[in-house]
Amino acid sequence: MEHSWEVAVIAHSLGVIRNAYFGGQLDTAAIATTALFHDTSEVLTGDLPTPVKYFHPSLTNAYRNLEQVAHAALLQTLPPTLQTVYAPLLDAQHWPEEHHSVIKAADTLSAYLKCLRELQAGNQEFALAAKQLQNKLISLSQPEVGYFLENFVADCELTLDGLLLHSTAKIDGLQV
Repeated sequence: MEHSWEVAVIAHSLGVIRNAYFGGQLDTAAIATTALFHDTSEVLTGDLPTPVKYFHPSLTNAYRNLEQVAHAALLQTLPPTLQTVYAPLLDAQHWPEEHHSVIKAADTLSAYLKCLRELQAGNQEFALAAKQLQNKLISLSQPEVGYFLENFVADCELTLDGLLLHSTAKIDGLQV
């Protein structure tokens, strides 16, 4: 649940950035809502690590089929009226392409931030994944992602005390 919330907040931020700085017309509320449900199938399937999901096309296809079965099973637990509301939120095939690309970028940013937190904690097992995710993010043709990387990732790495000190310095017009 925490991961989905983080992805929703990042996706909302990316949408706001695109709208504010890059001429976007995205429905940021719809993006945030959809992002909250982006991993719902994992309630039944569990979380399969991304490198495993994409190791081989047959695994990728099998996992996508499993996700579809999980979505259908979860929808069946709801009354029919609610099924029509939640079905498009659970199935990425129903998402507008612009929303899908923003949510996918937010999911990648969330994974990248997780790697950075692990590295800060001394867990070097995340070094390769962090570099791969950073390269993937840089290669995206989404200017809002570049803006996020340049303006927010450093703050995401701060401790609470560091973040408050950094924020206070900005408010007071000081440079830290």
